[in-house]
Formats: sequence, C-alpha cells, structure tokens
Amino acid sequence: MTLFRANAGSDASSTKIAMHETTLRGNQAYDLLRREIVSCRIMPGARFTEPEMMERLQVGKASLRIALQRLTEGGLVTSMPRHGYRVAQVTVKDVDEVFSLRMVLEPLAARLASGRVNRAQLERLENACRGQLPGDVGNQIDFFLEANRSFHMAIAMASGNDRLCRALSGLLDEMTRLVALGFGVQRVRPNIENDHTLMIRHLVAGDADAAEEVARRHVETFRDMVMEKVIASLKEAAAIVPVGAPAVGWKG
Repeated sequence: MTLFRANAGSDASSTKIAMHETTLRGNQAYDLLRREIVSCRIMPGARFTEPEMMERLQVGKASLRIALQRLTEGGLVTSMPRHGYRVAQVTVKDVDEVFSLRMVLEPLAARLASGRVNRAQLERLENACRGQLPGDVGNQIDFFLEANRSFHMAIAMASGNDRLCRALSGLLDEMTRLVALGFGVQRVRPNIENDHTLMIRHLVAGDADAAEEVARRHVETFRDMVMEKVIASLKEAAAIVPVGAPAVGWKG
C-alpha cells in the first residue's frame, strides 16, 4: 500500500511537470507564430495544417494547439475543420478602423503627456526610428516598427492614463501587421519626416495644443501612406501564397 501511494505521487508529479513543459513550449510557439504572422512572413490568407506548422516550429501537437488556440482567440487565425487553419485576412476596413481609433487616442495622449515626458528617452527612440540597418528592407521595417511603437507608447505612458495605454498598445500591435504588409511587400521603408522631432519639442515645452495638433497630423499622414501601400500590396497578393512558400514580394 505504501509503495502504491509513493508511485501514485510520483506519477502525479511527473504529469504536472510534463503539462508545465507542454504549456511553456506552447507559449513559446505562440510567440514565434504570432511574430511570423504579424510581420507578414506568413501572409494574410495563407493556409496551413498542424503537421506543417509542427515541422516549421519544431514543436509537438499539444504545444502547437495551445499556440493556435491563443491565436484563434486573438483573431489572427481561424480554424477550418478538417482543412487546417487560415491566417486572418487584412482589409482596407482594418486600416481605416485602426487609424480612426489612433486619431482619437494619440492626440489625447499627447495633450495629457505635455510637460511630463522624458526628453532623453524620446530623442533616443526617435533616433532609433531613423536608424538604418544593414540587410534587406524587411529587417529595417521590423526595427522601425519596434522603435516607433516604443516612441508612441512612451508618450502614452507619460499621460498617466492606464486605460489609454492599454487601448493604444493593442492598436499599435494591429498596426504592425498593416505596416509590414504595406511597406514590406512594396519594399519601401516608412518615412515619418520631422513629426516626432516637433512632437518632442512641444511635449517638453508643455504646449498641449501644439503637441495635440502635431500628433493628429502625424496619424493622418501615416494613415494615408499605409492605406496606399496596403491597397497596392493586396492587389499584388490577390493569389495567396501557401505557408510553405516564400511570402509575396519580400522576406523578412
């Protein structure tokens, strides 16, 4: 009896460890697959099966299903019973909705953050946005997107409004995929002119009206650029490439 209980306890402990490792690998697979989708290395509309993705990510079925469940809940992937999965499409409506909300939130964030920002931090992030990396356009866009996101989130955090920060963080994550599709497929690096520099100047000076106006104009200008590039990319990618093939027009 004592031996049986000892063995039962050992089995339960081993099961918990195995479940923990599966969950950990599932979360790692989620991070990898989400990055592939958001960066458009896996194109919108691409279809794939579990065996294909298990080989690509080098994970087991249980771990992959954890990743796919999270991606499905987040709207990046849809399940097609008996036919695998499909990456969510990108539409012109997506661009319009994301930027419509940014048009409301970012000018407000700039107004609230006026006089409260860390100038050295914003200048460092602005320089990173303009940095040129060796390699192809895809890598440069990845670097730009990360630096640009950090710049806008630093302003949002300086606003002191936690809900605004959470809302804007989600929008900027969605925008990453739109920019990667538009500019990456067209092999063009985004050009933000001097908007960030002007924004820093007004934010540091505490000029809320001017900071709000520059933020609004910046979002409007970037929206028009992204819309143009996304429309062009969607036309080029009308025939969706399978997940096993290279992404249309570029590799990151």
